[in-house]
Amino acid sequence: MSTTPSSAVHRPTLTDFEDAAAALEGVISHTPLDESQHLSDVLGVPVHLKLENLQRTGSFKIRGATYRLSRLTAEERARGVVAASAGNHAQGVALAAKALGIPATIFMPLGVPVPKLLATRGYGADVVLEGATVETPLRLAAEFAERTGAVFIHPFDHPDVIAGQGTLGLELMDEVPDLDTIVLGIGGGGLIAGVAAAAKARAAAEERSIRIIGVQAENSAAYPPSLAVGHPVEVATLPTIADGIAVARPGDLPFEIIRDLVDEVVTVSEDDIARALLVLLERAKQVVEPAGAVGVAAILAGKIAATGPTVTVLSGGNIDPLLLQRVVAHGLAASGRYMSLRIPLPDRPGQLARVSDLLAIAGANVTEVLHTRHGQGLQISEVILQLSVETRGEEHRAHVISVLEEAGFAPTVVVD
Repeated sequence: MSTTPSSAVHRPTLTDFEDAAAALEGVISHTPLDESQHLSDVLGVPVHLKLENLQRTGSFKIRGATYRLSRLTAEERARGVVAASAGNHAQGVALAAKALGIPATIFMPLGVPVPKLLATRGYGADVVLEGATVETPLRLAAEFAERTGAVFIHPFDHPDVIAGQGTLGLELMDEVPDLDTIVLGIGGGGLIAGVAAAAKARAAAEERSIRIIGVQAENSAAYPPSLAVGHPVEVATLPTIADGIAVARPGDLPFEIIRDLVDEVVTVSEDDIARALLVLLERAKQVVEPAGAVGVAAILAGKIAATGPTVTVLSGGNIDPLLLQRVVAHGLAASGRYMSLRIPLPDRPGQLARVSDLLAIAGANVTEVLHTRHGQGLQISEVILQLSVETRGEEHRAHVISVLEEAGFAPTVVVD
């Protein structure tokens, strides 16, 4: 949903980004930049992590929200603001509104991660929960603005929001003088549009080049088909753990900028994202929400070609602990370090002990056991043994299965 036809909207310039950076000085954090030896080894060039997961409110969204609200007139501030978000934009708007003394109403989808909901309410916003995806809150927020006169703060499709997000691009250019490539997740496109415009304008002023690559979740990837036809199109989306970038249609203004300035857009699977979260936890010691880890996922999945020093942005740190628990388990399975096996056994004594001995010989650690006579397709003389085991990677996992098969068993891997 766009509030203004993009053809009538001013594209932010380098001066706009520099003005936004000056306005945000002392309000946002200049987040750390951390070199990742593991990702550098994977890609073959230096790879840095920009830790926007450590930004105020846990996300880059505070940049665009604060700059957008700071430019409202006194009359607009008195009318209040309204926004729609799956969580990070909501927190950015709520905190910025609180700091500026502006009443804020935020529409959020049902099932929004609890930490994001509690934080948004904690910043003083009036929160309304409605709809299964962010598209419904976007529509309701626009209707609320029409009905009440509140100023609608779009999460990505506004030049001031894009200018605020683009301040991140200026930071990256300052922090990595020989920067070659920036890898960013894409939802509606506000962040990558701002960073691409700011970084490429700065690079042009310095008479050098910079490469910008966008990453979307396969289950919610509106940009590849939109870029293919040359205009924003709405796509049917599937559920994705990367809820923060699950947007069915590109923003009009971000799309124009991305079409002109972003060099490539790639997609990653749910398994790719889960693996990336696990790597970030284990190797970088960073807690990141799935939407904030898609750049790392693209590097690990071989979707990024190395051409020089690279930065990927960890764009959000607001993950629900319950989701984190599930994602870690999924990431372990996707990395070959955890699996559930279903093994039919003859219903006679000693079979469970025999399987246990074989798993011990194979070096697999059993974490859960279910032994039952009930199940579809079982013969009257059969039982089913279902085991959850920890393994050390794909090769070890294949070895465990091979040991069981060589002993005459027929294990199948249970896919959750």
